[in-house]
Amino acid sequence: MIPRIVEANFIKSAQSIADSLPEDMSEVVFLGRSNVGKSSTLNGLTQRKNLAKSSATPGKTQLINFFETRYLYNEQSYPVRFVDLPGFGYAKVSKSLKEVWQKNLVEFIQHRVSIRLFIHLRDARHPHAKIDDDVEAYILEFIRPDQKYLTVFTKIDKLNQKERNKLKREFPGSITLSNLKKNGHDRVHQTILQTIFGVDDSPKKTEEDKA
Repeated sequence: MIPRIVEANFIKSAQSIADSLPEDMSEVVFLGRSNVGKSSTLNGLTQRKNLAKSSATPGKTQLINFFETRYLYNEQSYPVRFVDLPGFGYAKVSKSLKEVWQKNLVEFIQHRVSIRLFIHLRDARHPHAKIDDDVEAYILEFIRPDQKYLTVFTKIDKLNQKERNKLKREFPGSITLSNLKKNGHDRVHQTILQTIFGVDDSPKKTEEDKA
């Protein structure tokens, strides 16, 4: 049985950790460059077409958005909060990450106790973008033992089979995702439940593995 999200609701937006929701629920943070497909990924995972709204102007949305979701798996209910962070990479001046991300966003990812999983969305067509490498190195500097970092490549349908195989060899612990063909969602769900709740159904093959 594949875990499914049966409830997903937008709760609020915040500018910083100070006006964020209480840290009373385990959180999954989604981060990535502007235009990487964060909104499409959130909508695809929750099977809600307009849960997360994408901005017509990349980098325009600067708020931290909170969504409360509930998984159903083996007749058990698992509540999880999804957190959509502002996209990075469109700053005119980007000498350091603190200039790419606002100070309050850096504070959020460093000090938010309820974060259990960082899902870093990267464009499969540009797997070695320096800004993504820098973000990964930055987060791994302070990540806690009870937290996990996961790389998810979006837009995998834009690659041919040879390019996909190369990507999987270079990033063996990553998940490849196609929101268009809905491939890879199951593995993300499984990783979320395993990381936060210790649920491990040891899947044989998911649709992403066959892609």
